[in-house]
Amino acid sequence: MSATTILYVIIALVLADYLLERGLSFVNCRRIATRLPDEVKDIYSAEKYQQSQEYKRANCRFDLVTVSLKVVILLALLITGGFAYLDQVARGLVEAELLVSLLFFGLLFFASEILFLPFDLYDTFVIEERFAFNQTTPATFITDKLKGWLLTVLLGGPLLGAVIWFYQITQDHFWIYVWILMGGFMIVMTMFYSTLIVPLFNKQTPLEQGELRDAIEAFAGQAGFQLDNVFVIDGSRRSTKANAYFAGLGAKKRIVLYDTLINDLEVKELVAVLAHEIGHYQKKHTAKGIILALCQTGIMLYILSLFIANPLLSEALGADIHSFHLALISFALLYSPLVTVMGLGMNGLSRRNEYEADRFAARHFEAAALASALKKLSVNNLSNLTPHPAYVFFHYSHPPLLRRLGALAAS
Repeated sequence: MSATTILYVIIALVLADYLLERGLSFVNCRRIATRLPDEVKDIYSAEKYQQSQEYKRANCRFDLVTVSLKVVILLALLITGGFAYLDQVARGLVEAELLVSLLFFGLLFFASEILFLPFDLYDTFVIEERFAFNQTTPATFITDKLKGWLLTVLLGGPLLGAVIWFYQITQDHFWIYVWILMGGFMIVMTMFYSTLIVPLFNKQTPLEQGELRDAIEAFAGQAGFQLDNVFVIDGSRRSTKANAYFAGLGAKKRIVLYDTLINDLEVKELVAVLAHEIGHYQKKHTAKGIILALCQTGIMLYILSLFIANPLLSEALGADIHSFHLALISFALLYSPLVTVMGLGMNGLSRRNEYEADRFAARHFEAAALASALKKLSVNNLSNLTPHPAYVFFHYSHPPLLRRLGALAAS
């Protein structure tokens, strides 16, 4: 197989993925039911439902523009040899191959960030503002961006540098060392993300003593769950949307409730949401997810080790000098179909886990309270009540609201 053939295959895969995604988005965006579903008539006003449809249309249009632009830019870089040109720029600034790779990816990252910065601004200060979600100030937006970039440099840079270094010194066996490195990083982030990274962006405070904390502790004791850490995060600094999540492992586990969630739901509903999150932990969904992610990472790295040394991967992007970073880009694009297939499996498993956590909450607390909480969250977040089944199959990690309500009613 020649370098030109590989380039054609890459372009074909990029176009095929774009057409698949646009097709899924098209059928999903066209699936707008004008009649309010019976399951949510008790809480969803006709006006609010209409607003959710308008929010859906706005996001569909925005997604079409941004995704199409990204594909056009990627195709332009592939066809004109843009990646090879960026490689030459990096080689003109530094000499060591490790530094060349780091500078290459750094230039690519910041070029992408700057190029799409206007779209981030539009999404936050136009679309989210129009539908009364945005609480982010310009100052917060800027500091969030700067902190995100700094974290990418401080965490992503050394991690990427270690990957390249392992390849340089071990060649064919580098994937084993990188797998260990990535696995360790994944576990550390799972355990400490909420205590190390989140505080850089949000303030987390222990849930105050009172009716809610008493109800949570009573349920945790009833369910046989050791719960020492319940935190409230100031999500209202950036958005009115509400959420809750479970973080950490073992003694580092904690449940985090958004302040907006506490404002939107009643005590029983909040305990039901927490029961759902505890259900994830009791059913070992987090641990199983980590194991599956480690397996996927190992498979990907092993396959990468079989092809990364092939100079045709760099030549396909127009380069005369073979390099790890150019070969990695070619491989990532060629590997994308397998990523899609694995993603389908992970999304399907995640949806099943959500049903299982819902059943845990229904059996150990109240199905009606959880159903009410899910309805309110859907209304307040203007969630899509009628997504297309094909779009759900490909992209949803959580089941649509109406399916969850149906499953809860049957539990």
